[in-house]
Amino acid sequence: MSDRFSRTELLFGEEAMKILANSRVAVFGVGGVGGYAVEALARSGVGALDLIDDDKVCVTNINRQIIALDSTVGMYKVDAAAERIREINPDCKVTCHKMFYMPETADKLDFSQYDYVIDAIDTVTGKIEIIMQAKQAGVPVISSMGAGNKLDPTRFEVADIYKTSVCPLAKVMRYQLKRRGVKKLKVVYSKEEPITPQGQAVDDGSGKTDMRNGSARRSTPASVAFVPSVVGLIIAGEVIKDIVKKAAKENDT
Repeated sequence: MSDRFSRTELLFGEEAMKILANSRVAVFGVGGVGGYAVEALARSGVGALDLIDDDKVCVTNINRQIIALDSTVGMYKVDAAAERIREINPDCKVTCHKMFYMPETADKLDFSQYDYVIDAIDTVTGKIEIIMQAKQAGVPVISSMGAGNKLDPTRFEVADIYKTSVCPLAKVMRYQLKRRGVKKLKVVYSKEEPITPQGQAVDDGSGKTDMRNGSARRSTPASVAFVPSVVGLIIAGEVIKDIVKKAAKENDT
């Protein structure tokens, strides 16, 4: 046992590694949180990854996104992530979807083909659509709450959406999901109070006005290298453990 995943196999066992190799995970949003989740999934032996993001790498991403380098600025984030995955595990099948996921584009993806779904986007409408589609398909989903404007990575925890507090995004999601009859949702969130960013919003260099939330974005969230990365790794860990546990239960029945 001396392949690239041998150290992981020491913890999970041979059968678990086969299960991970046969698993397909969809990651919505390949930025600060999603990029690190993708990295960890690839390094854990997940056999197929669908990457969904319409954004390109810009220089302001370099402070916190693992795919952001001088050499990748201007690339689509899904393409930059795919290149990293090929270097990590050439056997991993990567499918890139250069799209901004919203109800209007929901019919382009079949959730039933996924073993797990990661929501790492920051648009409420898109997050709700991802969750509803995953629930309808009977596929487990984990959602990232607010990681911007925070400095303490040790405050992040895994919880059900209805047991969250403090986080403004989680509050909105609780309300919206309750209206839609969603009984539970695994999320990663923090009780740390968001910090008010200093100075003015940073121009991301795109030259575009962000209208995705229904109005122009008035400020750019502040972020550091050591917060979204932790959130992404926590999410990846939950996905890996859940896939292995589910497969173990199925084998026992």
